[in-house]
Amino acid sequence: MNSNSERHVTVERNTKETQIKVRLALDAPAAGFETRIETGIGFLDHMLEAFAKHSGVALELHCRGDLHIDQHHTVEDVGITLGQAVAKALGDCSGIERFALMECPLDEALAKVVIDISGRPYLHFGAQFRRPFIGQLDSSLIREFFGGFVLHARWTVHIDVMRGENDHHIAEAVFKAFARASRAAWKRGADTGIPSTKGVL
Repeated sequence: MNSNSERHVTVERNTKETQIKVRLALDAPAAGFETRIETGIGFLDHMLEAFAKHSGVALELHCRGDLHIDQHHTVEDVGITLGQAVAKALGDCSGIERFALMECPLDEALAKVVIDISGRPYLHFGAQFRRPFIGQLDSSLIREFFGGFVLHARWTVHIDVMRGENDHHIAEAVFKAFARASRAAWKRGADTGIPSTKGVL
């Protein structure tokens, strides 16, 4: 049995640059609360709402960041804190499927995400954007979000965009593929043990 059988956690991260609180339930129907996202960056909120919907979680995430400087601290620290929350919710990872692959389209865009909840952080980010901003979000920081998440969740994640022209579509396909792959990877299977020959992740 997973050491955190409820898979429902609260994590706070407070620095001079950002103040973030995340409440996360991996098994949303039992959560008792609904998803609410507030980062101060509209398009990032939209992507996190898509992540919550398609990963099947309940997610409350509130961030106050130094947006008067730029968006970097907010976007990266949101990724860091969400990664910490996921790691805490998964506990020792016993009983999960561990590996997943998902491809998601959004109109002309097609993204592929492969996940290994491995205990070894590694990110391959094969997405490129044509414009410097998508809505209010600095598009170069999408990689920083995933980098922060991967480092603190301790996952191996490969993200590839197979085709796409519209930056909004590309970003949303990436987040939805990441969400669906996450859902499949942390799903509980028939085996209640730790999914590694080493006996630990």
